[in-house]
Amino acid sequence: MTDFSWLDREAYPFSPHYFDSGDGRMHYIDEGEGKPIVFVHGTSSWSFLYRELIKALSLNYRCIAPDHLGLGLSDKPETAVYHPKDQARRLRAFIEHLGIDRMTLVVHDFGGPIGLAYALDQPQRVSSIVLFNTWMWSLRGEMLVETAGFFGRGQLGNLVFKRLNFELQVLFRMVWGKRETFTKALHRQYLGPFPTPQDRQAIVSLARDLCHAADWYDDLWRRREAIKDIPALLLWGLKDPIFKKKHLARWQELFSNAQTTTFPKAGHFLQEEEAETLPALIRQFLTDRRVDVR
Repeated sequence: MTDFSWLDREAYPFSPHYFDSGDGRMHYIDEGEGKPIVFVHGTSSWSFLYRELIKALSLNYRCIAPDHLGLGLSDKPETAVYHPKDQARRLRAFIEHLGIDRMTLVVHDFGGPIGLAYALDQPQRVSSIVLFNTWMWSLRGEMLVETAGFFGRGQLGNLVFKRLNFELQVLFRMVWGKRETFTKALHRQYLGPFPTPQDRQAIVSLARDLCHAADWYDDLWRRREAIKDIPALLLWGLKDPIFKKKHLARWQELFSNAQTTTFPKAGHFLQEEEAETLPALIRQFLTDRRVDVR
């Protein structure tokens, strides 16, 4: 039985639920009642990232947050494939399993291409999008991304990302903007799901696929017109060394009905760095008359 003794149940007080993806069991939380909001995380985070938003928004909405297979409290089978297109396939199966008809989709990091792949296929089922620092196109040529892809290769990747846990021990800290919000206690909640090298297979795979899945990202971007008229709230940390103003500009150019709020001092993990500010912004967006939540 998996040991979750590290988990801070006060910070993350939600009841566990599980979905059999066919490749392994996916953990998810399902809190509150009302219009559904589906929260999609990236790497190497998990649904814990959205805990404060879920606590606040579940008072009026049904908040659903799965952990991708291989991440968070989900199973981490060594035989599974963890490419983003496979995570997108599992996410779609999960949403269909729950029978959700219309939803707000909240995406961040790898959750962007993974979650928006569903929106591109089923735009009629997505009433609005809340988008944190993320992308949906090839990142070839981006220095930091190319470096991560290089170190994720072969035996080097097994050493750097699996054995040394480089992403969570080093990169995770580097993308923070407001360093005062980064604490040892908080860091433990992100380290906790990955105690051994065998638990970090999905992290290695996704690190490689920052570049290796470029064709899949480009296919998503070619189909971007399917979501351009969905009302979108763009929330962006300007101190993020990975996703910068130029990436935000691409989203602003795409969406015909977008609201943007930027955070000059925050980095990649706005959900942690601006935890007190975000619920009111999202609640206002969801109650705006321009957002169709039927």
